[in-house]
Amino acid sequence: MYEILKKEKLNPFVSRITIEDERIAKKAKPGQFVILQVDENGERIPLTIADFDRSQGTISIIYQIVGTTTKKLDNLKVGKRLYSLVGPLGKETDVLNYEKAAVIGGGVGCAIAYPLAKALKENGCQVHSILGFRNESLIILENEFKQVSKETFIVTDDGSNGNKGLVTDELKKLLLLGENYDVVFAIGPLIMMKFVSLLTKEYDLKTVVSMNPIMIDGTGMCGGCRLTVDGNVKFACIDGPDFDGHKVDFDELINRNNTYREVEKKSFEKTCNLFK
Repeated sequence: MYEILKKEKLNPFVSRITIEDERIAKKAKPGQFVILQVDENGERIPLTIADFDRSQGTISIIYQIVGTTTKKLDNLKVGKRLYSLVGPLGKETDVLNYEKAAVIGGGVGCAIAYPLAKALKENGCQVHSILGFRNESLIILENEFKQVSKETFIVTDDGSNGNKGLVTDELKKLLLLGENYDVVFAIGPLIMMKFVSLLTKEYDLKTVVSMNPIMIDGTGMCGGCRLTVDGNVKFACIDGPDFDGHKVDFDELINRNNTYREVEKKSFEKTCNLFK
């Protein structure tokens, strides 16, 4: 188990790997995640299950090289094994009883948004996907989204793909044109999810966001992934990762996630030097 069967680059910083694990593949649902450990002394990190194949007994995960562990993970070759893999964890995303949904993905958050869009379509929902990236070279999963969406809109911060703007700009255009959604799913950077939620609140539009804060054990015991929702403490690993975007205290969570930024930066630089 845990063998890497396939590996592919989606852009210069993001990769997708397929891992053998029949037990997780058998039970995985959209929105759930795994916690993996690259080596015996490495940290445990949460990554969303981007896809799964029950017949083949495999799962796929998509990761961005942003820190020590993702750098180590990216250096593993096909045929190598992870030290540990735990899952599926978290609650599955509710994709039932929606006729029309907007699925918004930002950057590598599209890795989480894609299986959600796919599951919505499989359950008879009409999907509009809105994807945002910094520039054209970072766009991922475009073809996959087009296959499961009635409409797919892709914007870039610099306009290098011919459509400059933010995901909130595109969503607002659609709402002003009279599009009616039963629900909006927003998955990506915290700041993106915050402003999507502020926009949809103006329209009293149900909004679900996916939280991926600092996480250690994945069982709610360590408290590392706590966040405040509607004034109450919740844990992303067992209460989520999905929450009502209109009730999440994004500012508190953004501040907490920045706590270890400097330490992570130094660790990442040290790891990069080892692989030179």
